[in-house]
Amino acid sequence: MSIAFIFPGQGSQSVGMGVDLAQAFAAAREVFQEVDDALGQKLFALMKDGPEGDLTLTENAQPALMAVSLAVTRTLEKEFGVGVDRAAFVAGHSLGEYSALAAAGAITLADTARLLKLRGQAMQRAVPVGEGAMASLIGPKTDLALAEAAAAAGSEVGVCVVANDNNNGNVVISGAKVAVDKAIEKAKELGARAIPLNVSAPFHCPLMQPAADEMAEALARTTIIAPRALLVANITAGPVHDPDVIRKLLVEQVTGRVRWRESMTWLATEGGVTRFAEAGAGKVLSGMAKRIAPDAEATPLNTPADLEAFAQSL
Repeated sequence: MSIAFIFPGQGSQSVGMGVDLAQAFAAAREVFQEVDDALGQKLFALMKDGPEGDLTLTENAQPALMAVSLAVTRTLEKEFGVGVDRAAFVAGHSLGEYSALAAAGAITLADTARLLKLRGQAMQRAVPVGEGAMASLIGPKTDLALAEAAAAAGSEVGVCVVANDNNNGNVVISGAKVAVDKAIEKAKELGARAIPLNVSAPFHCPLMQPAADEMAEALARTTIIAPRALLVANITAGPVHDPDVIRKLLVEQVTGRVRWRESMTWLATEGGVTRFAEAGAGKVLSGMAKRIAPDAEATPLNTPADLEAFAQSL
């Protein structure tokens, strides 16, 4: 059995996430305290009690989701003797790529928390609220070709690109609001449903270049070592191990496409992965895995019972 740990991105957050882990395991409490200390912020209290609007702010949601993911992996290692190096690969959706690297020991937990706080702030600063937009194109007719055609129509009036190729039936576009609105009209003409996303900025598009520049400076100052498991990167949808390449791809990821469908396909075919373990909040990636690689097992790990059952199954 070949395992890949996968780590969720923004949208999986909810008030109360991680609380049962903290109540059950000292290792999880240590993670949440370390993140609070690194940020000089009572982030775990916000995760525990809300308000939801504050937790959903990009600068809070990104480090908070990472903290839950790392609480899962550190608990697995300290309480159950299951380290991330039991997996052949790690991968994360957007900000989840930072979680994957932290879990695999490539970046310290404290540095990862600070990077994600900055990443959220920089993304918010890059485009004034209301000027950008994102939309999810869904339905049985939705594939990358349809999304590319819709984005091309939007590009006639402004920046519009495919931001997340999640799986067939779920592709996200991003860009200037006027362009995304036009792309939505085209997508509907082509037979897709289009749902505007409640986000504060147009992530993973060229409008995020100012945020990419900020992250380049921050990452240049950050120590990155080779991860204990190969990272399958969002930008390349292939494995990477070299710290300098990882640093470059993390910068490109801010403006570039999250090639999740291709990443999961590579893991299941070229990587030989038969089991995906989603470490962190929610079950979004497990659902995608079942659609992209139906022959593989997909296991969400976010409760004490989940972790115990997973460890016993190995």
